[in-house]
Amino acid sequence: MSWLQSREQRELMEQIKASRSRLYRIAFAWCHDAALADDLAQEALTRGLSRLDQLRESAKFMSWLSSILNRCWIDYLRARRSDVDDEQLSELPSDLPGPDSHAERQETVNRVRNAIAALPLGQRQVVTLVDLEGFSYAEVAEVLEIPIGTVMSRLCRARGSLKELLTEQVAAKPRLRSVK
Repeated sequence: MSWLQSREQRELMEQIKASRSRLYRIAFAWCHDAALADDLAQEALTRGLSRLDQLRESAKFMSWLSSILNRCWIDYLRARRSDVDDEQLSELPSDLPGPDSHAERQETVNRVRNAIAALPLGQRQVVTLVDLEGFSYAEVAEVLEIPIGTVMSRLCRARGSLKELLTEQVAAKPRLRSVK
């Protein structure tokens, strides 16, 4: 029995380690700083591995690990700005660089990243977890420790804002003339 249990624990630890790139993507979408995202992902993994015994259902390990990442992010923000409450965190600026003009695909990716970066933090977190990482509303509510109705309203507002921002960016993009 202990062999099976240790085997399951080893497999779970391997899954946690393999989830590093996903944690990094989530963290980067929230903070838009590669070094900070790397640190947050590493901290979440470290905390996750040290608290592996707290995981109740191994099938939910990614949402559990994302909850830890959210805690790391909140801890970072609180340490950095101790005079700011959670509601004011939605107004943090982003310094995401502009689109790369060498490749159209990269340009589109950067336009979307810029639009996501312009969202308030709460909306940015929800749209990242639901639309980019495929979490369910219930999982997001659990990860961010907010009601499911708040998840749905933030997601609706985020999608509306993204649509507006991306439409504005496309309309403002200069068109090249064709010369024959």
